Amino acid sequence: MANDLDQNGPRRPLAAPLERPVRLACLISGGGRTVLNLHEQIVAGGLNAEIVCVLASRPCAGVGRCEEAGLAVEVVAPRSFPDEAAYGEAVWSRIEASGADLVVLAGFLSRLPIPKRWDLRVLNIHPSLLPAFGGAGMYGDRVHRAALARGVTVSGCTVHLVTEEYDAGPIVLQAVVPVEPDDDADALAARVFAAECEALPEAIRRWASGRLAVSGNRVRRMS
Repeated sequence: MANDLDQNGPRRPLAAPLERPVRLACLISGGGRTVLNLHEQIVAGGLNAEIVCVLASRPCAGVGRCEEAGLAVEVVAPRSFPDEAAYGEAVWSRIEASGADLVVLAGFLSRLPIPKRWDLRVLNIHPSLLPAFGGAGMYGDRVHRAALARGVTVSGCTVHLVTEEYDAGPIVLQAVVPVEPDDDADALAARVFAAECEALPEAIRRWASGRLAVSGNRVRRMS
């Protein structure tokens, strides 16, 4: 695909338009709720996709929950490999064998090197409005506690392309939710997760449309 130019530099299309369901590889480390939400939307006909691979970085609640939903799951734990490179090779070999088009980090907490051939093909969802409350060590309730401690009046979620730097890739989509005066971390987390359940499927639809391109650190819609 050819690159166009704009004031921020070359525009790189994220993907060619797909005329079939987008094949997803989902990586998890926890409860698996994000993958189950995608699965439910696929079954209901709201998302034209197929989950072809679920990999877990550790034995976690999400393994059993995904299996109960009929999804095949494999645990590929970093501690089983001598170094990060060997772990990454094991993960990517499984993803590529599945025929996935797009990788979704769905509560995945292990560091994973991204091969150049997968550039612009890995999405992450983060439970804040990045760049606020992101970076190494910021995940789960830590994010919501930090947001409440800072006194923000809005929070939300961010779907972004994954790069080698934590939570710093180009942003595909953000959704905003209010922070109520009596919120605790659990209440805010529930409200943000409800937004995530809409934002991530929409980001996948946009990626699969073939109408998104990256220019600098910005994701733009192409006409």
